[in-house]
Amino acid sequence: LLYMIFYYGVIPGLIADATLLLNIFFLFGILASFQAVLTLPGIAGIVLTMGMAVDANVLIYERIREELKAGKNLAKAIGEGYSNALSAIIDGQMTTLITGIVLVYFGTGPIQGFATTLIIGIVTSVFTAVLVSRLIFERIAKREKEMYIPFTTRITRNWFQNTNIDFVKLRKVAYVLSGTIIAIAIVSLSTRGMKQGIDFSGGRNYVVRFEQPVNADDVRETLSHVFGDAQTSVITMGNENQVRISTNYAVAENNDSIDSKIETLLFNGLKPYFTEGVTQNMFVERYVVKNGVRELSKEDSNESNFGIQSSQKVGPSIADDIKTSAVWAILLSLVAIGLYILVRFRNWAFSAGAIVALAHDVLIVLGVYSLFYTIMPFSLEVDQSFIAAILTVIGYSINDTVVIFDRIRENLHLYPKRNLEKQINHSINTTLSRTFSTSFSTLIVLIAIFIFGGETIRGFVFALLLGIFVGTYSSVFIASPIMYELR
Repeated sequence: LLYMIFYYGVIPGLIADATLLLNIFFLFGILASFQAVLTLPGIAGIVLTMGMAVDANVLIYERIREELKAGKNLAKAIGEGYSNALSAIIDGQMTTLITGIVLVYFGTGPIQGFATTLIIGIVTSVFTAVLVSRLIFERIAKREKEMYIPFTTRITRNWFQNTNIDFVKLRKVAYVLSGTIIAIAIVSLSTRGMKQGIDFSGGRNYVVRFEQPVNADDVRETLSHVFGDAQTSVITMGNENQVRISTNYAVAENNDSIDSKIETLLFNGLKPYFTEGVTQNMFVERYVVKNGVRELSKEDSNESNFGIQSSQKVGPSIADDIKTSAVWAILLSLVAIGLYILVRFRNWAFSAGAIVALAHDVLIVLGVYSLFYTIMPFSLEVDQSFIAAILTVIGYSINDTVVIFDRIRENLHLYPKRNLEKQINHSINTTLSRTFSTSFSTLIVLIAIFIFGGETIRGFVFALLLGIFVGTYSSVFIASPIMYELR
């Protein structure tokens, strides 16, 4: 909210903020009408929608600034600014919508919640930014005919104005840099592999609540030898006294005796964290503390209970199905986006440039997760949430690329005899302000979720943060140069 006022001035900033708040109001209203269950990934979808909703306002404001700079009055600049920004807004949001639809189709549980929220958010964002804000501006321009709104401030007036960077000339440096990083990523993926979550490897999840706050790292250390060589992970779940313990111990076996054995191993391993009077039955069935006395929890009890809160088994065959669906989801997103761009831009070079850039982004994010899963202080597991993050990165990155491609297409139509290299450089330079504003405002949002969102969502948000940097870079230094080479 503050950034929009800082960058575009008080009146445009406040109008953008008002439409953003209205967008959130509509989003919550629609979710409530669907009686949707609000999960952590769903909340992430809402907050990410806030970040991406700013993009439509930024595109419109940048276009209005250009029209004002060309000497047009406020009413004329507003009309043409909205008209010129519309194709970029529709193309950008449609490509993100494609990834959302793929997620709804292939995802399960929380991922569907995230995707549903994202899809609703895209629709409400376009409605509020394109229609509601335009009505407000046209009313202002009609009533205050002599009024001049610069859509900038004293500080930001000259930001990214008259830049003349030769991006096409820098493409070979980018090729070497990206090629080196991707080569390292492929070597790491081939040798180290990735830390697969229970969704992909199969196993059991237990959410356990303790009477006192516990440290997830200490619990992980305590359980490190309980399940032998099996993979075991522990992350904090919302509160400091609740953790999720995941293990793929005896994942191929599926009977009551092995479940009972794992519960026994878990109870014995976690004994140091429970009071002496807690039995295994109390641990498994949950217990409450009344006047200092511990007793089994009644099913209709509303009191805070302790022990195993929930357990979930993911068999190897289900894990393989989830993995296959994830791969298809990513491939189908890339193909669908490529076809959409081919239809919209009527030239296969645009589609090829976009697909190469997206494949570049996915490989780098996968490589970072492969290289650093043993180093990072938070979980870098590859599970369904990670796939949701990859698809969101694809949606965000293509949104960025499409805005540049849209400007290149426009300039090719306006100046058909101009050298292609100059066309591309001019198009990227004129959209730099939009690229910065959108990336920065989305980063603000993601950093907020990363810090305050809790352990369960930190790995997911890390993938998105990484994707913002890589996606912004690839849209400028990979997608456009590849399109240039092929043209």
